[in-house]
Amino acid sequence: MQFRHLRYFVKVVEAGSFSRAATAIHVAQPALSQQVGELEERLGFTLLERSSRGVRPTAAGEIVFREASEILHQLEQLPGLVRSTSGDVEGIVNFGITVALAGGIAGSAVAACKQALPKVTLKFSDADSDVLQDRIEAQTLDMALVFEDDFVPNFSRYPIFRQRLYLVRREPLAGCERVVSLEQVAKLPLVLPPLPKHRRIVIDRAFAAAGLTPNVVAETDAALSELSAVRSGVGSSIFNAGTFENVYPGAFAEPLLIEPPISLTCSLVSSSDFPLTHAGEAVKDVLIRFVKDQIARNTRPGAELIS
Repeated sequence: MQFRHLRYFVKVVEAGSFSRAATAIHVAQPALSQQVGELEERLGFTLLERSSRGVRPTAAGEIVFREASEILHQLEQLPGLVRSTSGDVEGIVNFGITVALAGGIAGSAVAACKQALPKVTLKFSDADSDVLQDRIEAQTLDMALVFEDDFVPNFSRYPIFRQRLYLVRREPLAGCERVVSLEQVAKLPLVLPPLPKHRRIVIDRAFAAAGLTPNVVAETDAALSELSAVRSGVGSSIFNAGTFENVYPGAFAEPLLIEPPISLTCSLVSSSDFPLTHAGEAVKDVLIRFVKDQIARNTRPGAELIS
């Protein structure tokens, strides 16, 4: 078995078909099929279920995909690890930032990392917190800045700050300037993420504790779609951000703090099963310092540092 067998198999699973994988890695499709066939023969298991709609891994294929992804990830990191022992930190680090933070800090966070670690190659992306955590478990991300509430044990985490949730509307709410009661919010049509998203869990818990039921008129698992629905007048939302002026200037009324408070924790999380590389640890330290500095400067309404 050779590394190319694992690499080609992983690419086919990620692409969902031999043809798309062949195009992505510039390998002829018959050669790609042959390499995967050789891997199946060597392992003695069928790894892919083939159909007219593409391919999907079998139970054995899921195991091979997971383990092969980690092997290839470690192989990719090896040159940087070796070079890091003799000088500046080097390597490749994949990190994510939740959408609720990305618009305000992603660019500055990357700039801070590049200034502190000029020889580290950064690959970064944004998505909802739940998606980022799934990607860490799948080992396609090394770490991520996420909002969470239920601290599941399969992550190593560094809690950084607590974030109050706000009522977000297209138009101001009559009679409310800075604060709105949860009882008032319960009377409004709401656009929220579905269960089991972290934010929805804490929102439903807050309503239940107050003996109230939220008036949910639409659900979406994408934060940008949620905000788009609010901008279109579908309803209000309960969001973990106190301002949108840096990404959507003038698009929303001033967000209102909800009483009693509803909060989420912003943490930097990574896998508890696979330790970060030297470069990963260095990027983690820079990101934590950067976010702490931003919160200390009061750049994020409703945020309070965790000591």
